[in-house]
Amino acid sequence: MPFVYVARQPIFTSSLEVHAYELLYRAGDVADAALGEGEGDSATATVLLNALGEIGLANLVGDRPAFVNMTRGFLDDTLEVPLDRDRLVLEILEDVAVDDGLVAAVAARAAEGFTIALDDFVYDPIYDELLRIADIVKFDVRALDADALAAQVEIVRPFGVELLAEKVESAEEFERCQALGFRYFQGYFFSRPSVVRGREVPPNKVAMLQVLAELQRPDTDVARLAAIISRDVSLSYKILRFVNSAYLNLSRPIESVHHGIVLLGLATVRRWANLLVMSRSDDKPGELLTIALVRARLCEQLATSSGAAAADPAFTVGLFSVLDALLDLPMAEVLADLQLGPDIEAALLDRAGPLGHVLANVCGYEAGAWDDLHDAPLTPIDLRDAYLDSLRWTDDTLGELAR
Repeated sequence: MPFVYVARQPIFTSSLEVHAYELLYRAGDVADAALGEGEGDSATATVLLNALGEIGLANLVGDRPAFVNMTRGFLDDTLEVPLDRDRLVLEILEDVAVDDGLVAAVAARAAEGFTIALDDFVYDPIYDELLRIADIVKFDVRALDADALAAQVEIVRPFGVELLAEKVESAEEFERCQALGFRYFQGYFFSRPSVVRGREVPPNKVAMLQVLAELQRPDTDVARLAAIISRDVSLSYKILRFVNSAYLNLSRPIESVHHGIVLLGLATVRRWANLLVMSRSDDKPGELLTIALVRARLCEQLATSSGAAAADPAFTVGLFSVLDALLDLPMAEVLADLQLGPDIEAALLDRAGPLGHVLANVCGYEAGAWDDLHDAPLTPIDLRDAYLDSLRWTDDTLGELAR
């Protein structure tokens, strides 16, 4: 295999700042990894070797801690891989048999300076010695109802461990865990695991957000937009290649970014620059960009058909509806750094207003929530045709972006 893979999922603080990443085994560029019986040692070894060697821990997690699942073999030194005690959090899996040998191995690792976490924890007195050693306890909030979770927290609280809620999938679960005193949070509500391919450095998301913010400035004129794009050689190249393509049927080639903006107009160039910037988020599944493009095109069509909103803001709402997942930030925080109009912000945050109504219909159709589409501006057949058109347009657009 020419590439190596590691999945990572952010772990957040209660203020939604990224505290750490959990590193997960992946055999390829796929969302999940099913392990057979007895493959745990191999999976842990692969994650460690890929993270520490091929990809580089700094490229995966920056200066943040990395949580890694540990099997019995790695804990008691029968399987040796050089470990970075200052960066790695060793997760003791729930299926590791607890005995005196395990307690001694974990105690030795803790004495070496490693942070110890107990994964998928459900209390049993047999864990008391491990709880005295551990720094963090991870609770699967999907496996415990509210009362059971609260009871478990009260049991472990005297041991002085930090609490981490995993598999958080809703705002209600997040708030409930905050109230119980959890310090760290992980789950699909915040971000799904994303696959990082070997030798590719994750993108600078701060720089990406800065470029997007510049592109959205209401006072942007031709000269300013040309300057923003021209500062980035790759972005300039892709923009010029796109606008010079026969796809646009222009009568003469475009010789500069400034020239292209004049001929095509600010709205068109801004739209394509947004797409190109978002397409660079290589540490996120490519399906996110596909979803964004389909939503953008469908929002544009629904807005035009209903007359509820102009095409360009509707396209922007659909396109930016995945920015929170793309940037691993809450949508409110993303929008705070972008100078978008109040109608677009209301649509993205609350599905409010005409644009929000359009986006809600698009997301409802995407999710198959047919009962929520009774007031959609298109008939079911026309909506289906518009969706199929959006899929075809997205395929064509992704082809242009990849050229």
